[in-house]
Amino acid sequence: MQNNVRPETMKRITTPALAQAFIEEQLAAIKAQVGDKKVLLALSGGVDSSVVAALLVKAIGKQLVCVHVNHGLLRKGEPEQVIRVFRDELDANLVYVDAVDRFLDKLAGVSDPEQKRKIIGAEFIRVFEEEARKQEGIAFLAQGTIYPDITESVGVKAHHNVGGLPEDLQFELVEPVKFLYKDEVRVVGKALGLPDAMVYRQPFPGPGLGVRCVGAITRDRLEALREADAIVREEIGKLPETPWQYFCVIPDFQSTGIRYVDGKGERYMGWAVVVRAVNTVDAVTATVPEIPFSVLCTIRDRIIATVPGVNRVLWDVSEKPVATIEWE
Repeated sequence: MQNNVRPETMKRITTPALAQAFIEEQLAAIKAQVGDKKVLLALSGGVDSSVVAALLVKAIGKQLVCVHVNHGLLRKGEPEQVIRVFRDELDANLVYVDAVDRFLDKLAGVSDPEQKRKIIGAEFIRVFEEEARKQEGIAFLAQGTIYPDITESVGVKAHHNVGGLPEDLQFELVEPVKFLYKDEVRVVGKALGLPDAMVYRQPFPGPGLGVRCVGAITRDRLEALREADAIVREEIGKLPETPWQYFCVIPDFQSTGIRYVDGKGERYMGWAVVVRAVNTVDAVTATVPEIPFSVLCTIRDRIIATVPGVNRVLWDVSEKPVATIEWE
């Protein structure tokens, strides 16, 4: 049984020097554990799995097989970033799986949030299993488990755990950052040379945009959400001090708007984009920061002008409790 208690003598990783010492220690540990065997990793593009991937590439090179599943619920540019960083820059052995149609077809007409989560999670396991079976000589499964995943839940959190794999695919685990907190993982990611957009990637739910496209997901509303989200993240990201998390949602309802065609105004139905920003320490409670009204107006103008199907932009000022951070 693996020891899942962080050593009392372990220093907090707060500086590049401490991060480099940790990297050297883990490179040796990975090589000793893996030897000449192959390792499989589900690479989401989040900071935890990305740091693990970068560590393993540095330690064992092509012995690592990264599988990046694009389920169509990622933010704008994220699949392309994973390919660019790991395949093009780090020369990793990366398998890219375009499963967009597969996931969205399964989700068609499903409005219950928990049912959506179950479909996304189960389908991911199936896709990952299929890709795992195509590989030969895999003996280990790498996971981006971090210390809060161990202390705050039973075992490993679901967004890292692919423990739903069949019995014949129960690989030995490789978890090089399992004693680190999120801030420490980021310091290590910087030391490994990963881009800031990946190292400081905002918290993102396992089901991705699937829980921000509120209600039954449609492809047109999902694409509108992806474009609006990119605008929100770009504009709020310019602030001198950014909130802990900021994003948007598009609920499954429409309201009346007016647009001009050939100089004549006509009524039409369009979606509302709801902008959300919060500050929190532990995500148990959250407050809403003040965003300059000029920034909100810029967001409004860009979304209305460039995102098809949207005619309103709203600002969510609800704190947690009573509201949750995510809408679903």
